[in-house]
Amino acid sequence: MLTPDLRAQLQSAFQHLKSPVELQASVDDGAASAELRALLTEIAALSPQVTVRWDGAAERRPSFAVARPGEAARIGFAGVPLGHEFTSLALALLQVGGHPPRLAPELAQRIQGLPGERRFEVFVSLGCHNCPDVVQALNVLAVLNPGIQTVMVDGARFQAEAEARGILAVPAVFLDGEPFLQGRASLDEILAKLDDSAGQAAAEALAAKAPFDVLVVGGGPAGSAAAIYAARKGVRTGLVAERLGGQVLDTLGIENLISVKATEGPRLAQALEAHVREYDVDLMPLQRAEALLPEDGEGRLGLRLASGAVLRSRTLVLAPGARWRELNVPGEAAYRTKGVAYCPHCDGPLFKGKRVAVVGGGNSGVEAALDLAGLAAHVTLLEFDDTLRADGVLQDRLRSLPHAAILTGARTTEVLGDGRQVTGLTYEDRRTGEIRQIALDGIFVQIGLQPNTEWLKGALELTPRGEVVVDARGQTSRPGVFAAGDATTVPYKQIIIAMGEGAKASLGAFEHLLRQPVSG
Repeated sequence: MLTPDLRAQLQSAFQHLKSPVELQASVDDGAASAELRALLTEIAALSPQVTVRWDGAAERRPSFAVARPGEAARIGFAGVPLGHEFTSLALALLQVGGHPPRLAPELAQRIQGLPGERRFEVFVSLGCHNCPDVVQALNVLAVLNPGIQTVMVDGARFQAEAEARGILAVPAVFLDGEPFLQGRASLDEILAKLDDSAGQAAAEALAAKAPFDVLVVGGGPAGSAAAIYAARKGVRTGLVAERLGGQVLDTLGIENLISVKATEGPRLAQALEAHVREYDVDLMPLQRAEALLPEDGEGRLGLRLASGAVLRSRTLVLAPGARWRELNVPGEAAYRTKGVAYCPHCDGPLFKGKRVAVVGGGNSGVEAALDLAGLAAHVTLLEFDDTLRADGVLQDRLRSLPHAAILTGARTTEVLGDGRQVTGLTYEDRRTGEIRQIALDGIFVQIGLQPNTEWLKGALELTPRGEVVVDARGQTSRPGVFAAGDATTVPYKQIIIAMGEGAKASLGAFEHLLRQPVSG
């Protein structure tokens, strides 16, 4: 089942095993169990340190647990963890086998100090590029804390269970049987939800920080480039962000980043963070900017965070990025993650054999419809304009599918549901004004991006679309405040452009510092 490259990589990784690892499998006579048997047998053959037992008693079949012989298992996988989750399996094998997770000592101590017992279940799809981060974070918790158990559940393999729990978006995390977390989350974010006492201490530590020369807001390509360029100038640099990596984390394939033939969003996000950490940058993740404040008595700009902490800096580079644009129609918010979705790669497998719609006729919308057509019973594409905006070859491919329909001149007016999940939508035929209804199980919204700039209204000049107005140097309407990336008026929202604009804004901020009067 494993490719030669994967087999060689895993065999090499197994050299780091410090103690035996036992795979405790629960299987039946089905085809999926046969697939799991083949996978585990092949893995065990790569190292004498890895063995398999086939007498597992788990209710979910096929499934298996990863444990040390003679010890209770704390990490499990329900399904066959291939695709994006194969890395989660490989890391679990290494960590259970004694190879320590790469964590700061203080973070490991916080995990080890969590009291009580907790049982996590994380429902995933194997095509979801956000799910492995959550699975791997929970696995680390279980490795370091004997009171924690976790199991990955393939929602497509155990579709009936996912439906019974109302899971229509992944990753979906349950703690002791109750909903705990929906969507992508880092280990720090999960730990913050489990350790309530850490929030106030973190806010106090932030408020006590000395003023910066350049403070960057945003951890995506633009923010990362800005921080690197500022730090290389030798000035005191900080970076504050809700999540390091930004929207790149939600991107699957990347094939237009010059000099990088192909990569994936999460991998690029990790590379960005690693590059920033090579420099003297004060990283402050899991912090949401809330407001720009007036200058203090020494002319330093203020940034208030959602935690209440206030940071001061001589200059700011704003790179808050953008998020998926929403329909803003009745029912959308109520049924988000209950049939309304924004990532076909992540959530598409949960709609196998069902009727779905895609709203948006650009490249992303038509590509989403094509992806979903391989799983869904029927796909309907709705486009507001009279014609699709996607490339002609994509349109032709979609029109060739017998179980796909295209509706142009269609304005979505409401998301319908039964209180538990989506049942359909209504739309206006813009040619006739007639309101029509479609019965559906899922709706995928693909209508572009919305700048994350609501918190800047009244503080800076914004366009009617919410973009920060910048000049050729990235300067905003407020002296000393620069901006870059998808949240600005710079056209063409591309990763490579965001990187360049982040560097330019940082250089603009440094030039601004040079022109300030010398104190003393």
